Amino acid sequence: MTTPPHNAPGQHWNAADYAHHADFVPSLGSEVVKLLAPQAGERILDLGCGDGALSERLAKLGVDIVGVDASEAMVEAARERGITAQVIDAHRLPFDHEFDAVFSNAALHWMLEPQAVIAGVKRALKPGGRFVAEFGGHGNVAAICTALLASLQFRGISARGRHPWYFPTAEEYRQLLENAGFRVEEIALIPRPTPLSTGMSGWLETFANPFLHGLDEDVREAVLENTMTLLAHSLRDDTGHWSADYVRLRVRARV
Repeated sequence: MTTPPHNAPGQHWNAADYAHHADFVPSLGSEVVKLLAPQAGERILDLGCGDGALSERLAKLGVDIVGVDASEAMVEAARERGITAQVIDAHRLPFDHEFDAVFSNAALHWMLEPQAVIAGVKRALKPGGRFVAEFGGHGNVAAICTALLASLQFRGISARGRHPWYFPTAEEYRQLLENAGFRVEEIALIPRPTPLSTGMSGWLETFANPFLHGLDEDVREAVLENTMTLLAHSLRDDTGHWSADYVRLRVRARV
């Protein structure tokens, strides 16, 4: 059995494009921030901070926030917001009992070795510290993935190694946390159909590059066109507005 890559091949982040096509990510983070219940003066690690939009919100509450992300472009965007941010692979977190909480929104599903991530999170937390996160869970973007894979296979292109995400069930992720020594206080899958302000094309442009990695431009365009045709039946309404079939896994646990 081969070890999966730490990060999805072909996925490159552009902070401006992300803010344009995926502005819903931080705006829909309010519920997980509420679950975090941050207190002024707490030192909190934002794991997979992206462009720092939610980090900035936490900082305004008086939190001592540190952001980490694997993307240099995203870390630079976070720093431009005044966030202390570092380029770090979440599978190799270097922190040692430094944080009151570790927080993560819409990032953990990109990290394909969850045991390594969870071990680093636990090591980063002070005794009694909490881990609060929301990310893609089992069934997340199932229709989108199926359409992409079908469009590839229709052209005889192997889908092997192209699915870039880790979408666990609540039971699976609970077991990983408990095995690492966490006490799980809350964990649940939450269906959340998500309107896409720039349509399905914007979503695919932002998130689906690993499915299209290495393809010639004409093949890439054909796969995307076919994917959109397949998805229109279920994810586009009568007025032409698109949504994504999101299912989020929300969790709070303590060491």
